[in-house]
Amino acid sequence: MATRNTLHVEVVTAERELYNGEATLVSAPGSEGRLGILPRHAALLTTLAPGDLRIELNGAEEPLFVSGGFLEVSDDNVTVLADTAEHAEEIDHARAEEARRRAQERLAQAQSNVERAELQAALERAIARLRVAELARRRGRRRIETPPSEQ
Repeated sequence: MATRNTLHVEVVTAERELYNGEATLVSAPGSEGRLGILPRHAALLTTLAPGDLRIELNGAEEPLFVSGGFLEVSDDNVTVLADTAEHAEEIDHARAEEARRRAQERLAQAQSNVERAELQAALERAIARLRVAELARRRGRRRIETPPSEQ
C-alpha cells in the first residue's frame, strides 16, 4: 500500500513479476523522453523505449532493463507492463556485447528499410542492455530489500 510519500510499483512481463513494492521515485525511458515519477504524480499512460528503469526507495535502487512496453500511473500506483525486462545483475555482458556486434554487422548489410528498422531496434536494445549493466556496476548502490512474502 502506497503511503503519502511513496508509490506502489509493479513491474511485470508476460513471463514474470520483477518488482512489486514501494518506491519514492520511478525513473523510466519513455518513448518521448525520460520520465520521473514521484508520489502524487498526475495520471499518465505512456509507451516505453528500451532502456533503464530505476526504482528508488530510501537511498536504495532497483535497476532494471526494459525493452519497451507501457507505463501507467494512477493514484500513486505505477504499473509497468514490459515486453521483456531483467534485473541489471541478470544481464550477461558478453552476450549483450555479442548481440550489439551482430546487430551492427547485419545493419551494415541490410537490404530493405524494414530490415534496417528491425536491426536498428535490435541494436538499440543491445546498447540499452549494456548501458543498464554498466550503470548498475558503476553506481554500486545498494538494492532495495524486498520484505519476505506474507504467509
